[in-house]
Amino acid sequence: MRKFMVTWAGRGVLLVVWAINGLLLAGDAADEVVARLTADLQYLASDELEGRGIGTKGLDKAADHIAAQFAKMGLKTDLFDGTPFQKFEMTAAVEQGPQDKNALTVQFAAAEATAPAKPRPLALGKEFQTLGVGGTAQFEAPVAFVGYGITAKEPQFDEYAGLDVKDKLVIILRKEPQQSNPHSVFGGGRPRPSQHALFNRKIANAFEHGAAGILFVNDLHDLQQRRAGDEKAWREAVDKLVETRKAFAEQKEPTAEEQAKHRTEINRLVEVIRAINDRLAGDYDQVLPFDGAGTDSSHPKFPVFFVKRAVVDDLLKAAAVPDLATLEKEIDEGPQPRSRDLKGVTLAGQSSVVRKMASVKNVVAVLEGEGPLANETVVVGAHYDHVGRGGPGSGSLAVAPWTTDIHNGADDNASGTVSLLEVARRFATRSEKPRRRLVFIAFTAEERGLLGSARYVREPRFALENTVAMVNMDMVGRLQDDKLIVYGTGTATEFDPLVNELNKKYEFKLTKHPEGFGPSDHSSFYAKQIPVFHFFTGTHQDYHRPSDDFDKINYAGMTKIADLVSDVVDSITKADKRPEYKEVKGSQAMRGGDRPYFGSIPDFGQEGQGYALMGVVKGSPADTAGLKSGDIIVKLGESRVGSLDDFDSALRKFKAGDKVPVTVKRGEQMVTLTVILAPPR
Repeated sequence: MRKFMVTWAGRGVLLVVWAINGLLLAGDAADEVVARLTADLQYLASDELEGRGIGTKGLDKAADHIAAQFAKMGLKTDLFDGTPFQKFEMTAAVEQGPQDKNALTVQFAAAEATAPAKPRPLALGKEFQTLGVGGTAQFEAPVAFVGYGITAKEPQFDEYAGLDVKDKLVIILRKEPQQSNPHSVFGGGRPRPSQHALFNRKIANAFEHGAAGILFVNDLHDLQQRRAGDEKAWREAVDKLVETRKAFAEQKEPTAEEQAKHRTEINRLVEVIRAINDRLAGDYDQVLPFDGAGTDSSHPKFPVFFVKRAVVDDLLKAAAVPDLATLEKEIDEGPQPRSRDLKGVTLAGQSSVVRKMASVKNVVAVLEGEGPLANETVVVGAHYDHVGRGGPGSGSLAVAPWTTDIHNGADDNASGTVSLLEVARRFATRSEKPRRRLVFIAFTAEERGLLGSARYVREPRFALENTVAMVNMDMVGRLQDDKLIVYGTGTATEFDPLVNELNKKYEFKLTKHPEGFGPSDHSSFYAKQIPVFHFFTGTHQDYHRPSDDFDKINYAGMTKIADLVSDVVDSITKADKRPEYKEVKGSQAMRGGDRPYFGSIPDFGQEGQGYALMGVVKGSPADTAGLKSGDIIVKLGESRVGSLDDFDSALRKFKAGDKVPVTVKRGEQMVTLTVILAPPR
């Protein structure tokens, strides 16, 4: 039973000392806690730390600051070669390689020709561009046209049907058929394109069918829409110019200030019209920049290019095939595939995509337990990285890609990091040790796909079988109206009644979610069948924007959340029995949607060819078939798998009840298992 005792300190500051299950815990004055949280958070969210992006000095400064705070508390930090840093390598940036390593040469002869035409090199940046979403390769391969590169069951539409593209470069149009038709079977791009329009889906489908690489090309509809938009903007700007001049001419004796304002507006409109004129007079068919389709890739040896329509039309003409505009029109009329080999056409070349590596680190500190349960562990965590300057190449789900301003990430997740430090400080300053070991971890690379926590559970400092719970804090700095979101309440039998009981003291308006999977580091632990809690105050309009700054943080609210989290952790460490793990149905990390249920849990921290598994859902088709954590799926049915996108694309070709052979790399061996797919979830 909790007891409360009130005492007084100097200058009228009220100190609260509370006891939980008989152990007295001394707390600092609320204003002292707020001062600590504010100082730490303002430093972590300062421009000096460069948005704590991967590969920045600011991220290392943040790690050093956290480590210093852990050491100052007296926590054990000599865990990895005498340091608190669990280090590993990851991709920090993706860049185009040297110009002479990115080349594309057309080698073709018309059908009626008796000898090949002279090879024609294409101009990098003008006629073609290597895309960072692909990989590095050297090749000489025949070419096939596969329309929009779509294989779909609903609507039934397969542009690869009856066409062998193995070891061929495939030409793929952007977007999808019938974009101008509001009644299109693909939705006509309204309110947004279907999944088949995405670059990653097209790449996965081409890779799955054995293609040697991709040549993306602009679709005609998009170019026409861009021109129509500029023509409309030109007319509006001209009309505005005429109206502005007319209105000024009707003014009687305008002041000098009004005249200056008029000249400024006229000059602005003239510049707008000139810029639009330049675009209208130019070529709308421009190649995408290197990072135009993103830079995330699981296909390190699969080249992806973007080429101009004129280049593709030359290839089609050489193979006696109608031009792109004609093929697009014919595809739209069905829609119906118009895929074909381009006989006599070969492309030779190479691509160079350089992935620069960076050393990153989790920051880990330990407070050892005492007594018969001391070998059991409770992990308390929060990620300290953010997205740097955002934009393309940040590896994040940045919602402000138009800017490269520093994204300070005050709420995401400096708030969780300083709350982690506060919780650690409270336990470190107690006179008595906890019954169970407490491991405090500031995770890195969460924004890149939970990589830091994935690394820890793959290489744990303390055995996972003796890790009884994980408590996570991510974005806890924007408490409003005492509304607090708690995930994981169903992951242990004891967790829901525990948080209800403890909250009686704080009276948060709780929104509880039983599931253990979600977009933060607790997912890595729940995938290992460890009960989890995840505390979160909700998203907001500053999420992943430069405007997520320290002046918008509710420091008193963070203090209150740290109080509750401390109580939760204390209760778990003191309990006679470890929490009883529960699987929450329907909470697997990969949700099925309209495809058959497989039951895999992706490991985003495992790089290399294939789809790596962090685990499988208990009782799922994958589990029943014998797949397990650490497996890397390289083939599903007859489809090769190089990434999660490839796996998802291949899985959609099957239905519930199908028996599908799955080839996995398990250590150094290749193992083939049979999975019986279940209905979609």
